[in-house]
Amino acid sequence: MITNKRIGVIAGGISAEREVSLRSGKAVYMSLLNKGYNVVFLDVQSDVAQSIRSEMIEIAFLVLHGGWGENGAIQGLLDVMNIPYTGSGVMASALAMDKEASKKLFLYHGLSVPQFKVIKKDTFIIEAIKDNPEKAISILQQSVEFPLPWVIKPATEGSSIGVNIVKTKEEIPRCSKIAYDFGDRIIIEKYTKGKEIQIGILGDRILGGVEVRPSLEFYSYEAKYNAGMTQYILPPQVDEPTYERLKLAGLMAHKSLSCEGATRVDLILDDLSNIYVLEVNTIPGMTETSLLPKIAGLSGMDFTALVEEMLRLAIK
Repeated sequence: MITNKRIGVIAGGISAEREVSLRSGKAVYMSLLNKGYNVVFLDVQSDVAQSIRSEMIEIAFLVLHGGWGENGAIQGLLDVMNIPYTGSGVMASALAMDKEASKKLFLYHGLSVPQFKVIKKDTFIIEAIKDNPEKAISILQQSVEFPLPWVIKPATEGSSIGVNIVKTKEEIPRCSKIAYDFGDRIIIEKYTKGKEIQIGILGDRILGGVEVRPSLEFYSYEAKYNAGMTQYILPPQVDEPTYERLKLAGLMAHKSLSCEGATRVDLILDDLSNIYVLEVNTIPGMTETSLLPKIAGLSGMDFTALVEEMLRLAIK
């Protein structure tokens, strides 16, 4: 019985998404506590292994966004400690967190992604960005086969951290520097205008989808985590055949990375009804503005039921 086991809600961490992780973790913790579970909240940093041992955790509920929370590191630790955990395993987590690797797998499985180019950080390009912006612009434009506008983002971050839409060449050095601040590779994508659709997956079950209409130019970190900055359309305002295609694309993206548990798949539906996969989130947000709980509610599953099902899948 899960109710008899010591559950650790693991949140916090050291990534740029720490504050969001804490908010998600608190929501999950209070939900389980109110249902009478034997649960403890762990705000972990470098002491994660010690905290898990000292609290004698038997099941880990992972709400550790970004960094080693989603890149497979914490999952590997828990595997070694023989502790079951919510969400995807080591390999799927690592692949989903790495936008370059996941895009290549999506393409292999027949899914469409926006045109993209990976640019590795080196001393030459960093010095150009810092000291000679015109040279940096020239280098990057020569490296990318498609015209502006672009989306420039870190290769291994979530929650739209470090992401910018670039419309003019003068913006390229500044936005590239921001993305490079979060890692040694950046992704330059062809900007694809269209509806932003998120599909929720639980196990191999499609929960449904939501269309997000941010007041800002795109669904940025600010728009995601500040109430009132985004309009949520449940279900998305698309015709039924298109909605079915979106849901199937979400499930295929989930499976192509061998994900488990709950994921949220981010998609773009362009004006010609083409569907592009952006990414799979293996530890979706669980805050009051998060999309997975909204999508689950659409399917008749309230927040606590969603949390309990995620736990059951972890044990299974």
